Amino acid sequence: MQQPVLVTGGAGFIGSHLVERLLADGERVLVIDDFSTGSRENLSPLASHPNLRVLESTVSGCPNLPALVGGCSQVFHLAAAVGVELVVRSPIRTIETNLRETEAILSAAGRVPVLLASTSEVYGKSGKSTFSEEDDLLIGPPTLGRWSYACSKLMDEFLALAYMRERGLPATIVRFFNTVGPRQTGQYGMVLPRFITAARSGAPLRVYGDGGQTRCFCHVADVIESLIRLKNCPAARGEVINIGNDQPISILELAREVIRQTGSTSSIELVPYDQAYEAGFEDMRNRRPAVEKLERLIGFRPRRPLESIIGEMLRA
Repeated sequence: MQQPVLVTGGAGFIGSHLVERLLADGERVLVIDDFSTGSRENLSPLASHPNLRVLESTVSGCPNLPALVGGCSQVFHLAAAVGVELVVRSPIRTIETNLRETEAILSAAGRVPVLLASTSEVYGKSGKSTFSEEDDLLIGPPTLGRWSYACSKLMDEFLALAYMRERGLPATIVRFFNTVGPRQTGQYGMVLPRFITAARSGAPLRVYGDGGQTRCFCHVADVIESLIRLKNCPAARGEVINIGNDQPISILELAREVIRQTGSTSSIELVPYDQAYEAGFEDMRNRRPAVEKLERLIGFRPRRPLESIIGEMLRA
């Protein structure tokens, strides 16, 4: 019988799109998700699919985890605490979730290939205009809880590569940069769906800081295409790889574009960071990925323009 692909966090935004694509490609899929941040609705259209099995559990609390993972052909480890608002509000949960669940899946994997989802947050306070996988990393002080997420995900990366060196685990690490698209919500602070919701209701679009900070937004379908190709790329083992669109836009311009496309009468409200999050909150001024490594490995790079991404999210 065909071995399934395991997707932890498969009910989440990115995870559910990955599950959908794997099933469409003829794969059997096993999802482990405790639905703490993922949503059952994300998987509801696939609920009756004969090749999908869903286990409601944390990864670390899943019974017989080594046997489950050992029977799989590939692991996509996407389960994690997500969103800046959750990180600031629940730092213990953030750190423990990211470290505990990753340690559990790596320990159980043996020689099953693992693709570990990390984040652009690990680049920290770097002032570079473009972030490369070979860059040194500059994380803020532990007295600012904002950096706990970055540190926990960075420790995940070190642990995965340690398992590869010491135990022969085939591991690939990807750093996501602001993935957006259908099914994403603003519940945990994601900026684009938050703006869209506000614009549709005529409420002010709350832009944190001065709005001059820039981000690059990548359509989830381009992220999934990258993940599928990396799954089939032995040369990616042991590598850290950025996944994102490399076309930046300021958050203030993003708000204006959402207002334009929705035809909203909403205003834009600038909100100081210490009011939005916590005193002393620090943000990354720019977050643009170098994607040459991704393209070299898989012959693909995300290129979908933000204007069309917003339009699709409005139609969803």
